[in-house]
Amino acid sequence: MSPIAIEADSPPQSRTFMRRFAGAPLPWIMPVIIVIGIFYLYPVIDVFRLSFTNATLIGDNQDYTLGSITNALSSPQLPDILWATLIFVGGSVIGQQILGLAVAVTVIRGEKRGLFGTTILRTTALVAWVVPGIAGGIIWQMLFSEAPYGALNSILRLMHMPTVAWLSDPAIAPWSTLISNIWRGTAFSMVVMYAALKAIDPSLYEAAEVDGATASQQFFFVTLPQLRAAILVNMILITIQTVNTFDAIITLTGGGPGRATEVISLYVFNIVFRNYDLSGGSVLSVLMLIISLGLAFIYASFLPKEEEQ
Repeated sequence: MSPIAIEADSPPQSRTFMRRFAGAPLPWIMPVIIVIGIFYLYPVIDVFRLSFTNATLIGDNQDYTLGSITNALSSPQLPDILWATLIFVGGSVIGQQILGLAVAVTVIRGEKRGLFGTTILRTTALVAWVVPGIAGGIIWQMLFSEAPYGALNSILRLMHMPTVAWLSDPAIAPWSTLISNIWRGTAFSMVVMYAALKAIDPSLYEAAEVDGATASQQFFFVTLPQLRAAILVNMILITIQTVNTFDAIITLTGGGPGRATEVISLYVFNIVFRNYDLSGGSVLSVLMLIISLGLAFIYASFLPKEEEQ
């Protein structure tokens, strides 16, 4: 029997309900809402709850108090941690954006000219994105190692140049971790920029050439304005990702020397899993969430509006 016949045999109230159900989006997206609520929203709510307790990993008793918030935010190490995080996140975002865009532009221009190796370059850049953070940290630890087998210092010795304390000097170690994270995240930015460059209307470049614009003028006055939305969205994504990065740092420097490379995500890890302070870690996790959302809203405010597009 056809669906039309079934609908014809149904009472008027049932047909009305079926029409409303078919046209309403909520029943169809309810399973997704339930899954997101269970696996994403509930942990966030529980972190907020734990931040108002004195919970630890080695005790079952929990008392609700504001002492954990006061202790975590008044810690004398927190300003240094936030400063290290600012350098790490800011440098990573700028470096990944610039290098990702440079690689994407190189690949696009190579494809237009039919140059050999553009696919190899694109694939090679993606390898860094596929490598897990732990493995990437170990690779860079071998490169930056100050032992005789350290790759970079070995090259410096061959060139009769002084070696560098890449990981033991508090002034140099943050930049070493920054370089490793830029290497790892450039591939993601390259993918985003590559897709955005492909979406630019070629007629814009043709009109610019007719007007006598040089290649650099086309880049600054045609390419970059068209990439504005992609750049800002990419900044949101890599900022949130970098704020939560700790796996590469823990294998590269462990947060040292001292606390020179201990970013807030690694600080939370140490507080929870080494100090067993679940409530203090929850407070700092909420702080990380506020920082990430605040930066995301700032970036989003610069996104082009629909009328501008």
